[in-house]
Amino acid sequence: MGDSNIAMLTTVINKELYQKSSQLFPKNIQKYVIDGTNGMHGLDSIFYMMQKLKGKSIEWLIMADEDVLFEDPNMVFDIIQKMKSENFTACGIRDGGLISHRVYNPYLMNTFFSIINFKEIEAIWNTIEVTKNQFIAKNEFDDDLSHLKGNYDVSSIYEPYYCFYLWLRRNKKQFLFLDSNQPFQEDPITNVVYFEEKVLLYHTWYARSYGVNKKHTNRINKILKILKFENKIVPTPIVFKHKTFFIIQKVRKINKRIMMRIQIVKKMIVKE
Repeated sequence: MGDSNIAMLTTVINKELYQKSSQLFPKNIQKYVIDGTNGMHGLDSIFYMMQKLKGKSIEWLIMADEDVLFEDPNMVFDIIQKMKSENFTACGIRDGGLISHRVYNPYLMNTFFSIINFKEIEAIWNTIEVTKNQFIAKNEFDDDLSHLKGNYDVSSIYEPYYCFYLWLRRNKKQFLFLDSNQPFQEDPITNVVYFEEKVLLYHTWYARSYGVNKKHTNRINKILKILKFENKIVPTPIVFKHKTFFIIQKVRKINKRIMMRIQIVKKMIVKE
């Protein structure tokens, strides 16, 4: 199954892993890649995504990191159908309460896997308004969190990209949260994501370590083996690379150091 109005985007930091994992992605839809080897990720990647995909007649966008390994890629089309019929704008996994090393905000999603109604978001997109939403208001959301077994923090704004999901929620957009757990005793890092109690995908984390760190390479290869992966297809995504982002990052770091030094000097003056 495929659909010309559905597309998939991955911000890639490890091209070797993407070359493998993308072969497990849903078929017959356009694949896009943002080159993240220059440090682009998170909120910067979302902003760049909205800029580059604007006007491409995309209705639904699947966002998945290269360390996401699909067991049943066609299931994404079932999820999209549910989102259409029940008016959900975003689908993903809570960033707290489900995965042992993600103990942050359960009202918001982690970007490792998300499906969004791109057409709906594109129509109201405002970068400045998104950035104004990086804050938590007490008792703002009333999700039932009683089923969450892990730790979480409803006041967390740990991730800079939270403002994107907070902006959506404050615009009355509905979220479809999927279930997840960590079923492997020998691998306490990888989590499984479910849709209607069926396995959708495995998220191995540590994409940047694949082919570099033996422990994580072997761990990810074991999941590929479970999925009976055969390295037969050469992926041909459309690739976007922000040519000046590395310079922008450098300038940001310099500005941050300058501001830190100014604050230190101010404190010293106050003490005197």
